[in-house]
Amino acid sequence: MVTEKLIKSYQNLFDIDSNLDRLVKKIELLNYINPLNIESEKKHFFSSKFNYEPNFKYPKIRFNGYKLHRLFFSQRLERIKDEDIRNLYKDIIYEYSGLIECIETIGQGKKFYYNSLKSFGTPTERDIENAKFILRFDNSDFEEDLLPLYNVDDAIDYFEAFRTRYDFDFTIKKSTNIAAAAMVQNNTKTLLLRKNHKFSKNQLKVLANHEIGVHLVTTFNSINQPLKIFSNGFPNNVETQEGLAVYSEYKSGCLTITRLKELAYRVIATDSLAKGYNFSDTFHLLHNQYKVNRDKAFSITIRVHRGGGFTKDHLYLTGLKKVYSYAKDENDLDVLLTGKVTLEYKEVITKLQSLGLANTSKYYTDAYLNTDASEKNFDFILNSLK
Repeated sequence: MVTEKLIKSYQNLFDIDSNLDRLVKKIELLNYINPLNIESEKKHFFSSKFNYEPNFKYPKIRFNGYKLHRLFFSQRLERIKDEDIRNLYKDIIYEYSGLIECIETIGQGKKFYYNSLKSFGTPTERDIENAKFILRFDNSDFEEDLLPLYNVDDAIDYFEAFRTRYDFDFTIKKSTNIAAAAMVQNNTKTLLLRKNHKFSKNQLKVLANHEIGVHLVTTFNSINQPLKIFSNGFPNNVETQEGLAVYSEYKSGCLTITRLKELAYRVIATDSLAKGYNFSDTFHLLHNQYKVNRDKAFSITIRVHRGGGFTKDHLYLTGLKKVYSYAKDENDLDVLLTGKVTLEYKEVITKLQSLGLANTSKYYTDAYLNTDASEKNFDFILNSLK
């Protein structure tokens, strides 16, 4: 519980944190990056025998980028006396500024791609080697229940039952304008499901543990924090947050080789952007060379080509490797669930906790409590990643 005395002692910090919170509310990237016309462009693409270059439409920007940049960089960070905390907020301002540039250039081809590179990076040679290593495994060596038997209403019923594991409330909505099968809108505490998607029984379990068990857990833990940066996001938090989410799939026993291969294909697809591939080139790479079925190939391709070249997807695999190694060494996962935080800032988070400026996690991913999750094949794969 934050006392008035503590707030007074750190008044400058709380003022800056509040200012940033007010500004960053306008720039949630996922509200802008998902095309509005996915289904119609998918039909055109398939009817063209996979040679049509989709023309995606995006939501209109609802902020003035120049004014936002100016307001972010006008914050008087020198008033934060603690050097570690001051440096965290400096990094955060640069991060948020980069997101503004990403949003402003969505749909502008290379401009967006270069801004995406600044915010999310691109796969290294090591990442590509890890992806290709995973793709060597034969699906027949693993037992998997992947038949797409359930529609979106079945999925809603499943998630309604799953949500009883956690004492927080969120909204579930259908959408035709998301590239993923499901995603969390952090600012509205909403789980979005793709309306026309068919789910397998295992995918329902995957998405429940991934989206509710981690993304919504960190959303609601962040609300319990005195500082709003836990909600708005630490720098480079995507890698840690997605790593935690896929790790929960592993710990809940629903991670499959098919799922791991999907993450590997995302790395390959993201790397294709650096090679100058257009949409149909990437699709053909996945569909013809790697024999990915056309719907999944389209889904992976749109994820990386939306906006003009969105490189975020390579971070799922690197995040999983980092979180798996971190947990294997018996490090504290609670600190990584405190909000939209980043593993590399763990020491600053523990410092904030020691000063009374951050709380431990109110909610904890129940899959992490599973002590029977180890599966030799997956342990071999994850331990072998470089």
